[in-house]
Amino acid sequence: MNPLVMFKFRLYVAGDAPNSAQALANLTALCRAHLTDRHEIEIVDVFREPKRALTDGIFMTPTLVKLAPSPVRMIVGTLSQTQILLDAFGLESDAP
Repeated sequence: MNPLVMFKFRLYVAGDAPNSAQALANLTALCRAHLTDRHEIEIVDVFREPKRALTDGIFMTPTLVKLAPSPVRMIVGTLSQTQILLDAFGLESDAP
């Protein structure tokens, strides 16, 4: 994978709910470890922007949408399974 590829994520959260906070922490940790200086994370609080969530087809939180690079991927949950995320994002794991 080209190391210059920029990853763009949108994370839909429900205020400061524990699962939403955990998803953000897990995504941030993954990006620090595997996408240093080549990621953007947009946070959408569905309590503050309910119409946007509905328009975007978001019915559960937390939901992560990988917008770039293609293909778009949507993952629901706390993002605690790092290997599944790496596979979904097309990234190599540092583990053997």
